[in-house]
Amino acid sequence: MRVIPFSKLMRLPLLNNCRHMTCKTLWDLPKTAQLDEKYLLDPDNIHKIDDNTNHRKSRGNIKLIHELYNKLKSVKCTNSSYAEIKKLFDNECLEIPNKTHPDVFQYGNSPKLVKYVGQKRKFEFPHKEFSEIAKSLNLVRTDQLGNLSGSRSYYLLGQMAELEQALVRYFAGNLVKNGFQLVSVPDILPRSVVESCGMSTRGERTQVYTLDPEIYGPDLCLSGTSEIALGGYLSNEIIDVRELPLKLCSISRCYRAEASSIAEERGIFRVHEFTKVEMFIVTHPLQSDLMLEELRALQEHLFEPLEIHFQVLDMPPHDLGAPAYRKYDIEAWMPGRNIYGEISSCSNCTDFQSRRLNIQYKNSNGNCDFVHTLNGTACAIPRLLIALTETHQERNGVITIPQVVQKFMHGKKVIQKQKKIPQLMLVKNKKHKS
Repeated sequence: MRVIPFSKLMRLPLLNNCRHMTCKTLWDLPKTAQLDEKYLLDPDNIHKIDDNTNHRKSRGNIKLIHELYNKLKSVKCTNSSYAEIKKLFDNECLEIPNKTHPDVFQYGNSPKLVKYVGQKRKFEFPHKEFSEIAKSLNLVRTDQLGNLSGSRSYYLLGQMAELEQALVRYFAGNLVKNGFQLVSVPDILPRSVVESCGMSTRGERTQVYTLDPEIYGPDLCLSGTSEIALGGYLSNEIIDVRELPLKLCSISRCYRAEASSIAEERGIFRVHEFTKVEMFIVTHPLQSDLMLEELRALQEHLFEPLEIHFQVLDMPPHDLGAPAYRKYDIEAWMPGRNIYGEISSCSNCTDFQSRRLNIQYKNSNGNCDFVHTLNGTACAIPRLLIALTETHQERNGVITIPQVVQKFMHGKKVIQKQKKIPQLMLVKNKKHKS
């Protein structure tokens, strides 16, 4: 490995364009995760790790890990069973979730309310839900798309599509002003990168789309968030400590194999693909707690001018996911649905991802250690569109555009009914006779 200033690292080629080369050739990835075995294999930590695993509702089994470790110690490495036991041992170690912040560990099953920002709007007229507003103004199509683009898909039309791009420009522009470097990332990633970032890619409940291996080569997935590609980009690198904190952001499409039958999650609330502006930070281990608070404060600073009401939550252990040590969620009030809906989150993943991707920093004394990584959503488009549309609807049916976004929409102040865009006919699936 080599120590590279990020200014030079940014100029390195990320992918080889040869389609038929393997993932191993395309990406400079570590062969094995460098987990903290000293912590995992200390018998005094078994109860602590088991308790953490149970609180986080994880599949990890620290007792089985110690059983396999004891077997390995009793079997010679030349024995035919050694490799099989070692593989089981390594896989089980990867199932152990990150540690949990001590404050969060006390929350039980409920999040802690950190603060409210803004006020719920009081309407002096019967207010409507997003899909009703969007239909009356001809802004979105979600119905009868199963035979065209699949279920949980959508079309944003005209001014609503303009609002999507305006929000992207507003958030990305402000991130660059706040010291983030913009990176354009690939959406097709090796399975190992996705799993190294803590996302499960196998089983019936996975949210990750896997590409057909016979057509596209082995173990390729669609990215669920650009955090994964940004982490993969830095894999196997040693970063000069003077470059930290390293702040990156990206605009990408995100693909989620999610399903829901909950009425509040209808329409574009939970979809299979969407545009997102993501933040990714690499920092010194002693700075990651402070960096998470700065990340959260930045999110609040960017959402507040949109004049929506939202709450900030410190999430309990079972809502953290495997990588996160601590996670804040921001939920916007959606008056048409009469619910709070998550529009953003930020997480401190400490060294969970960096150990799996082998991202380190080098001190001035020449010693190396693993960085801490953090991620945060600056803007996930569909749910933010719901909150903005339902909050800023007017009696005459139009939608007021927040002032900070107007300059990105050619000065438009309201979104009105779109008469020039044709009303699309709903096409139902037809059963063909054989």
